[in-house]
Amino acid sequence: MMDWFRRRQPEETRSAMSGFTAELMAARESYVSGRRGIAELTATVQAAVSLWENGLALADVSGTDLLDWHCRSLVGRSLALRGEAVMLIREDGLVPCSDWDLRTRHGKPTAYRVSISEADGGTTRTALAAEVLHFRVGTDVAAPWIGTAPLKRAQLTAGLLQAVETALSEVYENAPLGSQIVPMPEMQDTDMETMARGIRGKRGRVLLRESVTVEAAGGPAPAQDWRGNDLTPDLQRAMTRETLVAARDAINMAFGILPGLSAPAATGPLVREAQRHLAQWILQPIAAGMAEEASAKLGNEVRIDVMRPLQAFDAGGRARALTAIVQAMALAKETGVDPTPAMQLVDWES
Repeated sequence: MMDWFRRRQPEETRSAMSGFTAELMAARESYVSGRRGIAELTATVQAAVSLWENGLALADVSGTDLLDWHCRSLVGRSLALRGEAVMLIREDGLVPCSDWDLRTRHGKPTAYRVSISEADGGTTRTALAAEVLHFRVGTDVAAPWIGTAPLKRAQLTAGLLQAVETALSEVYENAPLGSQIVPMPEMQDTDMETMARGIRGKRGRVLLRESVTVEAAGGPAPAQDWRGNDLTPDLQRAMTRETLVAARDAINMAFGILPGLSAPAATGPLVREAQRHLAQWILQPIAAGMAEEASAKLGNEVRIDVMRPLQAFDAGGRARALTAIVQAMALAKETGVDPTPAMQLVDWES
């Protein structure tokens, strides 16, 4: 009798089809490729990402064999696009993690739950902070355990670059480039189509057409009735070129690349100075942070040098400095003077 008051529990169904997995992968695609999903696919950003990736891949590493060329390349690309990279430490090497979440204490990570991509599907593991190498750049005081990518820190510029390139692509796809309106005499549509097809593809040949209708273009024949009107949009007035160049230069500066490197009139000294600036002020500090993280987690003192492999220094200046040092050392030895205090005054190590 009391069955009427009973509520039947609904049956729970779960989706296990491949379509659900594909939707999850598509949802995570923007997060894996970039935090914002803006301008990551433009040529300017990809060129900057390649400089970061290849610069860190060529670095000299001492103190460990785990940071091989492939791992450094993955770290460089992830730092450029996501602002952080996580590597799981294993006995056979470092395993890159595609996704992760973490727990913190006093602002420092204590445990991780990482996702590892596999050819037949991903796996999830839980690891302590000592078992994970977590590299990050552009950290904020509000969340020091999270890194921010250069595009995240320059959202307005990235959005402008993406908007300008999108607008230009739509213009070249949809705008009537090279199209003209030619006033024709009053005639049937079929005759106008026939005349239009006769004009098409006559490059370099003389076209003779006669019009005797005065109403065409409102002037006497044949003075104005064959004057065409161009429909090509005037992009110079929109200043698309200047806007695109300014946005590209700002994106390069966000990645630490001097805008002169992409200038058409760039010379050899300017290119070397741009490469030196990128290696000295951007990549080497990142490499120092990676070395500190690796030294704390791997137990050995790890050093990562970007300057020597990239030859990001003034070779002529170094040669002149070496000559001066050798001469000073020889003179000090002849006179019996200890050069150590003098070298400390100029911040040189003996």
